Amino acid sequence: MTSKRFEQIGLDRLVRLAWLEKTANLAFAGNDAKTIKSILQDELAGAFRSANKEVRGSLDKTITILLKIWLMPPKDFETLRLLGLELMKQTPLNERTLIHWGMIAAVYPFWSAVAAQIGRLLRLQGTVTAIQIQRRIREQYGERETVSRRARYIIRSFLDWGVIQETNTKGIYKSENTLAVDDIRLIAWLVEASLYARSNGAVPLKDLIDSPALFPFRIKSIRAETLIAVSPRLDFLRHGLDEDLIMLKK
Repeated sequence: MTSKRFEQIGLDRLVRLAWLEKTANLAFAGNDAKTIKSILQDELAGAFRSANKEVRGSLDKTITILLKIWLMPPKDFETLRLLGLELMKQTPLNERTLIHWGMIAAVYPFWSAVAAQIGRLLRLQGTVTAIQIQRRIREQYGERETVSRRARYIIRSFLDWGVIQETNTKGIYKSENTLAVDDIRLIAWLVEASLYARSNGAVPLKDLIDSPALFPFRIKSIRAETLIAVSPRLDFLRHGLDEDLIMLKK
């Protein structure tokens, strides 16, 4: 993992949950990138103003993002991707949001950065405004109009995923019902994905489980030893009397 990945935004499109679900299902069925791209071009064309496949428009750019998440992520993520696809087939449809969330956050840390700002503000004040989110993200990524615009795409995606909803006042959002997560395999996978979304190598396990970047989920408290037993790709270091630092095994 290079630090450059954490400085880039990458996500410059609305990413609908149904599109990711379709892409993941096609990948799990064993289709190659060319086949999946062709299917997505046909099925998503109606969602875009222009269905011109000869130019690199919104449709093509969106498909590139979808493929990068579930078919062609960075090579270090291959095991994470394959296990995520396997878990999806064993997870009820209404609970797969967590798996898509973990994978998109790992591949595009900007997703997690926006989520963290929203999660913090929701904890502090119960609601959050688009202006507050954009201001905090610009402080993190730089005072550029592109930063604000792409943060808006993430907010729109969160609305589509149903993890936030707009209040009666336009531009003010609140959290939707959170999803309880107590499956140890899912938690171990999400911890691994969340570590890929962070630039620091070791994180206190409690901080990761309670991270505002995971605000749509209520994750069961779990011991580091249990995680290590489930995932051979994780390691931990006991820090002090009661703090475990969780990390990716080198």
